[in-house]
Amino acid sequence: MKKLMYLKNVVTLKLDPDKCIGCGMCTDVCPHGVFAVKSRKARVICRDACIECGACQTNCPTAAISVEVGVGCAAAVINSALGIKSDSCCCIIEQPDAENEPVAPSSKTGCC
Repeated sequence: MKKLMYLKNVVTLKLDPDKCIGCGMCTDVCPHGVFAVKSRKARVICRDACIECGACQTNCPTAAISVEVGVGCAAAVINSALGIKSDSCCCIIEQPDAENEPVAPSSKTGCC
């Protein structure tokens, strides 16, 4: 089975190898196998598979990983699954109207 890939070279994921202690936490929590530990350091082996969920950043004990959570493919997939159809920022939470149809909020509540 082919690995699911997203848009090329748009992921906000960054790894600072100087801060990495090679604990392997990123490899344990990443749902798409973006990382591997080689020679006692984490390496990004499949950057374009990152869904920007933030699990790696949240669990990295040395803050060697950064990613803009909710701005990429993961947010778009989640919003789509929730039936949110909007031209607005993908990280804005929309409230359903009386007929349970998603509508844009009156004020932004997301990262934008």
